[in-house]
Amino acid sequence: MLSEQSAAVVRATLPAVGASLDKITERFYAGMFAAHPELLRDLFNRGNQAAGTQRQALAGSIAAFATHLLDHPDQRPDAMLQRIAHKHASLGVTPDQYGIVHEHLFAAIAEVLGEAVTPEVAAAWDEVYWLMGNALIALEKRLYEERGGHGWRTWRVVERIPETADVVTFRLRPADGGPVRDFRPGQYVSVRVALPDGARQIRQYSLTGAPGPQERQFAVKRVHGDGAPDGEVSNHLHARVHAGDLLELSEAYGDLVLDADPGTPLLLASAGIGVTPMIAMLAHLAENGHRAPVTVVHGDRSPADHALRNDHLAYAAKLPDGAVHLWYEQDAPAGAHTGYVDLAEVPVASGTRAYLCGPLPFMRSVREQLIGKGVAPAGIHYEVFGPDLWLARQD
Repeated sequence: MLSEQSAAVVRATLPAVGASLDKITERFYAGMFAAHPELLRDLFNRGNQAAGTQRQALAGSIAAFATHLLDHPDQRPDAMLQRIAHKHASLGVTPDQYGIVHEHLFAAIAEVLGEAVTPEVAAAWDEVYWLMGNALIALEKRLYEERGGHGWRTWRVVERIPETADVVTFRLRPADGGPVRDFRPGQYVSVRVALPDGARQIRQYSLTGAPGPQERQFAVKRVHGDGAPDGEVSNHLHARVHAGDLLELSEAYGDLVLDADPGTPLLLASAGIGVTPMIAMLAHLAENGHRAPVTVVHGDRSPADHALRNDHLAYAAKLPDGAVHLWYEQDAPAGAHTGYVDLAEVPVASGTRAYLCGPLPFMRSVREQLIGKGVAPAGIHYEVFGPDLWLARQD
């Protein structure tokens, strides 16, 4: 994929570029938002920008893509690209925005690395950028075509259901009364809200109902800043949105989806609000009578903090061969464990396909434990809420 000449230059300069990526992405975002403030106002997550997590995710994805091109020149890192493309499509990213990113990213590279950016170095990294950019543009084009194009549709909240002290479920139907496009269990929608300062911020929320009904259902956890600003959109939804109100939603996207035949053993592991995509998966599996073993694993602070707990247990109970294993840091009831998720005593069937969602330390731990129990790495799939920092912290 990468030309031999560019590969040699990228290999030689990757250590220097990689060591400077944090500074490069910081300068990049500052320059781009100065020139295009509407992107920060209406597209990028302002909370992630303030925390610096989006910069870390961008740096990680660039380094991972370049490394993959060097180590596997005849392969494309489709898993990484698919995850990014789904997120971009849910936001409505357009091809012309890749040109904007290119302009300001390469200006930041030149500013940070100075004279080290010779014409040959610039050309090599330009090739890396457009290999990644054009691949994403093509993937996003296909996703848009599958869903009839990108557009924001207005939905009416028909019910608001308190789940825990900090989690609320919203059930919605299209305000125009038209048909609802199907989705795959585990996918999410983007929700766009108008904030008091005029910004139209976007967040993604996993759908928690089984595919099919002419409505959408998702749960929102109120984000407390704990010293940093509180979550803008989650707190807005909790404080201001009630039955009868209108919200703008995208079509459903996301690559963490059930992709297994009825004879495949499954393991669905979640922690905290990471339970939400698992609920839709379990609802689908229960509805279709999945007969192979399904192992349900969940960790939380307490039963009272376990969002959608009744649904979680009810769907699992409907499975012909389901097993539930719960861990709570406190107030663990009979049959549950106290502490953090530990799979040492959990049976895992041969050929299991695993789906993980929750905080990164949780998913890393579970993935390591599953591999230790013989689960193939290719059979372990994950979803990160917010910027994907898994790539930024690979070792």
